[in-house]
Amino acid sequence: MDDPIQGDQLKNTVERIERLEEEKKTISDDIKEVYAEAKGNGYDVKVLRKVIALRKRDRDERAEEEALIDLYLQAVGETA
Repeated sequence: MDDPIQGDQLKNTVERIERLEEEKKTISDDIKEVYAEAKGNGYDVKVLRKVIALRKRDRDERAEEEALIDLYLQAVGETA
C-alpha cells in the first residue's frame, strides 16, 4: 500500500510555515515599535492607523464611501 503522505514534503511544508510565522511575528513587533516611535513624536496613533488603512484602498472607493458617510450624516441631522 502506498503511503499518501510524503513525510519529507510535509516536514518541509511545516518548517516553511513555521519560519514564515516567525518572520511575521518579527515584522509585527517592528511595526509596533514604529507606532511607539510615532506616538513618542507626538502623532496620534489611532489616526495614523486610519491613514495607513485608507492609503491601502482605491481612491474612487474611498471617495464613494466618504460621499455615503456625508449623505448618511445629513440624513440623521449631522451636517458637516
